[in-house]
Amino acid sequence: MSTLAVALGSAGIFSLSNTATTVAAAAKSKPTSGFGGYGPLVKDPNGILDLPRGFHYKIISKTGDKMSNGDLVPAMLDGMAAYNGERNTTILVRNHENSTNSQYPVNGKNPWSKGAAGGTTAMIVGPNREVINEYVTSSGTIRNCAGGATTWGTWLTCEETREMGHGFVFEVNPLDPENEMSRTPIRDMGYFSHEACAVDPATGIWYLTEDASPSFLYRFTPNDRSQTIGSLQKGGKLEAAAIEELPASKASTFHTGKNYGIVWKEIKPERAQQDAKDKGCIQFSRLEGAFFSAGVFWFDDTSAGSGNLGRVYRYHPSTNILELFYESTDKNDLEMPDNICMTPWGDLWIAEDGGGNDRIIGMTPEGNVYTFAENTMNGSEFAGPTFSPDGNTFFVNIQTPGITFAIWGPFARRNSARQRAMGFSAPPANLGPVVSDKVAGVAEEQGMSLLEAAALERHGAPLV
Repeated sequence: MSTLAVALGSAGIFSLSNTATTVAAAAKSKPTSGFGGYGPLVKDPNGILDLPRGFHYKIISKTGDKMSNGDLVPAMLDGMAAYNGERNTTILVRNHENSTNSQYPVNGKNPWSKGAAGGTTAMIVGPNREVINEYVTSSGTIRNCAGGATTWGTWLTCEETREMGHGFVFEVNPLDPENEMSRTPIRDMGYFSHEACAVDPATGIWYLTEDASPSFLYRFTPNDRSQTIGSLQKGGKLEAAAIEELPASKASTFHTGKNYGIVWKEIKPERAQQDAKDKGCIQFSRLEGAFFSAGVFWFDDTSAGSGNLGRVYRYHPSTNILELFYESTDKNDLEMPDNICMTPWGDLWIAEDGGGNDRIIGMTPEGNVYTFAENTMNGSEFAGPTFSPDGNTFFVNIQTPGITFAIWGPFARRNSARQRAMGFSAPPANLGPVVSDKVAGVAEEQGMSLLEAAALERHGAPLV
């Protein structure tokens, strides 16, 4: 096993010499909270990342290390997405939440704004989880916090600011870095303190969160919904969520499990937050992560709830129904949710940005939680959780001192039925379908719910 040498340099940046660590099976373990998951965490003897037994991690990139062209990996690692690459590679696109001054800025060759230290980088990761290439994909932006993956292989990077004329969304193509599109703000997606965004692949409509207080939930309907490179630059309509019968409503009054019918009110992109406030749209505490899966848009509010520990919401575009899915009442369960992603097997994974040792928290369709990982090195926030397209590798960042991890192990296999179950409640057990063992086996093999399998069998589909 490789050793770890951690030294605090003169600039306050840690230098880590290890490249791969296997969590020792004999190491002392500690319990996870909640239900499900992969069991207790095993204490990492190197004091970096505690994981369940059988899981491994590799540090694939660190702030201050040299990239392929000799430039240094920028600081403040944040939102991230993974795409299929050539020859069984994974393309990672990564945000950097730098402002205007940083010892490790994003040094692009074609910045949008000179003096701005933020931007995005990309990594080409081989099947052995080795970085083949690492390079800048956009630069000259400020506080690139999160964003969202498009359905056509690009990345929307969001500026979390409204300072110095910044506060926009940019489209970045990892296969055509620093092109003109990457330095052209999509102004119709709003001028506000952006956090994350996600697209409904069925309609091409985008949903956006705002990291401010108060904050609002937005949607952007493009004029061109072809879902192709450059289509978003053709503009569109920006709206904010509201409850018609409850003008100037505040999400703090919402109750877990209750549904709220919402409407969308058109606003001017250049004054998005003020218009949303003036039109009585729903005021949230401070919105963060966003993810779209199986017809449902998920987002979280990092400091909401009676204990200010955070909430998780889900919105059904097909019915315009908003639901408070989960509210944390105990910091041991969940503390200040940030970036989110859906796992291949259908749990929601949440990166914490709380007050203690931050964790990756899993959430099941039943609303139970479990801990998958804990940063025991310095308490810095996790950011950018994303899975490789094949579902075998989980990539995530620790923002400071700036580390990107590849994590692998006995992940559950892909289960599209469970992903759908995260968005829609199953019938109670006593009202559910009764199926044979053969039908239950086919449902498991094909990634269907028992309800779906029973319906297909009833209509004569040759399941077995």
